[in-house]
Amino acid sequence: MKHLLSAGDLTRDEAVLILDTAGQMAATQAREIKKLPTLRGRTVVNLFFEDSTRTRISFETAAKRLSADVINFSAKGSSVSKGESLKDTALTLQAMGADAVVIRHQASGAPQTLAASGWTHGAVVNAGDGTHQHPTQALLDAYTLRRHLVGAGGTRDTTGRDLDGLHVAIVGDVLHSRVARSNVQLLHTLGAQVTLVAPPTLVPVGVEAWPCDVSYRLDDVIVDGKPDAVMMLRVQRERMSSAGGGFFPSPLEYTRGYGLDARRLEALPEHAIVLHPGPMNRGLEISADAADSPRAVIVEQVANGVAVRMAVLYLLLAGGPTTPAATPQPTSNRSAE
Repeated sequence: MKHLLSAGDLTRDEAVLILDTAGQMAATQAREIKKLPTLRGRTVVNLFFEDSTRTRISFETAAKRLSADVINFSAKGSSVSKGESLKDTALTLQAMGADAVVIRHQASGAPQTLAASGWTHGAVVNAGDGTHQHPTQALLDAYTLRRHLVGAGGTRDTTGRDLDGLHVAIVGDVLHSRVARSNVQLLHTLGAQVTLVAPPTLVPVGVEAWPCDVSYRLDDVIVDGKPDAVMMLRVQRERMSSAGGGFFPSPLEYTRGYGLDARRLEALPEHAIVLHPGPMNRGLEISADAADSPRAVIVEQVANGVAVRMAVLYLLLAGGPTTPAATPQPTSNRSAE
């Protein structure tokens, strides 16, 4: 694995290896001293052309926990605002010795262009491109699902296990969601059944080719489908022409049809969990009752994101998908200084 550009590029074994490695990384983060010397001397560049809080900080934390040097690059206040191209920016970073470039870009396909162009010789990690892909978000979601729903509800070792037999409902603004696209591909690869739930206006053209089911009625999916997990998607109003953008009559109508509230939360199977990639629009796609419920694992997703991104950086820069034995084991505090 040279780059991580799309969730669809991962085989089952590669995905499971990343999840297993993330479990090892998470174990090291329970110690008093959390740093590992694994990537000492390596340089990771966070190249963000689009605003982000969780993803950028998560990648920065992951790289620093592995002892890598981190360069944070934001398009705002840089030469990009003066018209510098992606090519010239990448060549500049390569000249500075970047071993890995974590890129978020508003244009779908930008990470693939960077990886195939030869402008950088390091690993390229897609941190979200347009409405296309967000593979590490899908991986952290899968890691969270496995922790809670596989191995007798997380009470047994899940190493080497996929998500076979689980039913996940992904609800909301699928049209504009790179998270939905990545999750459908990865969850299918890991054996889960996926149902997309959205208004017809927020379902992409060609969705029938995706490896999932599609429904326009959330209540039917909850009652009849009995999902093991419900993943609520943010309504991306910034990608719509105006408030609502004609994609639904009003915020109230959207909430009534597709919002997760206390009533729908109660109707879910007792073991089901609630996920959200964030940031949340409380009162629109999810109510405060659902967001703050003990069944919601939204804050845990953020913590799991650090472990998953540590695993990705480790496997790209220090390990490999064919060397699972190389996954670092927890060491003493003294050796991790």
